[in-house]
Amino acid sequence: MCTPMSFTGPAPDSTCQETMAPGSKAERKAALDAGAWMFNVVTSVGIIMVNKALMATHGFSFATTLTGLHFAMTTLMTLVMKWLGYIQPSYLPLPELVKFAFFANLSIVGMNVSLMWNSVGFYQIAKLCIIPVLCILEIIFDKVRYSRDTKLSIVLVLVGVAVCTVTDVSVNSQGLLAAVIAVWSTALQQHYVHHLQWKYSLGSFNLLGHTAPAQAASLLVLGPFVDFWLTNKRVDAFNYTSIVTFFIVLSCIIAVGTNLSQFICIGRFTAVSFQVLGHMKTVLVLTLGFLFFGKEGLNFHVALGMLLAVIGMIWYGNASSKPGGKERQVYSTPSEKTQKHGVLSSQSELDQKV
Repeated sequence: MCTPMSFTGPAPDSTCQETMAPGSKAERKAALDAGAWMFNVVTSVGIIMVNKALMATHGFSFATTLTGLHFAMTTLMTLVMKWLGYIQPSYLPLPELVKFAFFANLSIVGMNVSLMWNSVGFYQIAKLCIIPVLCILEIIFDKVRYSRDTKLSIVLVLVGVAVCTVTDVSVNSQGLLAAVIAVWSTALQQHYVHHLQWKYSLGSFNLLGHTAPAQAASLLVLGPFVDFWLTNKRVDAFNYTSIVTFFIVLSCIIAVGTNLSQFICIGRFTAVSFQVLGHMKTVLVLTLGFLFFGKEGLNFHVALGMLLAVIGMIWYGNASSKPGGKERQVYSTPSEKTQKHGVLSSQSELDQKV
């Protein structure tokens, strides 16, 4: 039986805490990981549905400008959080901010151009390539080593999602260039999120507070020109009915949660895990399509692909969590580890409450 602790006693060295803390800490981390992931899934699927209604049904096809509005709303959220005292002052060098905004904006424009110039099948193949590119970045820059089971589980996820989503695959040199730019810029942006959070001890709110204003300003300036180039339509000449305005505002509100949850998940899972688990959203969207549209939304190869993808995700979760499944080959002194851990714990306290 554990004896009560004195207020003046060394709490961290308590025998009771040594006995009980590891299990409760692991359970708490698992619960927070699940909560962060569900937050990302709900907001991501929600914004897909809203944007589909906005663009397909109501003809608002200005994706780049809409993304700028998303980050403007996210900026407003971070300003309110700072005013309320939930976001503490933090530091991010201007060159790092410029580099991140460049990769992030290039990713957004690249994906839109890739979708315009390529078939749906090749666009999906390109998106699947983000995972192996992220693995290369982690191996080169983070010295991460993957076990054989972890690699095979990633391959199974990719095969499953490919079977689900890829129909026709046709490509031209112009589309191939757009896809390459989109894949590498997206991978670099997601890898950079994790890098900045770790290097500068930034929580998700803090990092959003730095990056959202820069992305909002640049996308709102460049977005109308990019959208005119892609659609040959002017965003200022669009007929903004009350329904369209409602969907734009709703999309912006949901985007705040999507942007925040992406930073939280990448900070907790790393970019590769975020991408692997992210394909669960593809499976979920296909499942919702089946529920809403009946048998037209599901056939044998879609069902087979969904099954393979789910098995691969479960396998990846087990394989990467085992000793040696996915580990960094970076060594530091105990004092450095303790100091860095202490700073990160205090900075990420807000993230864990989300």
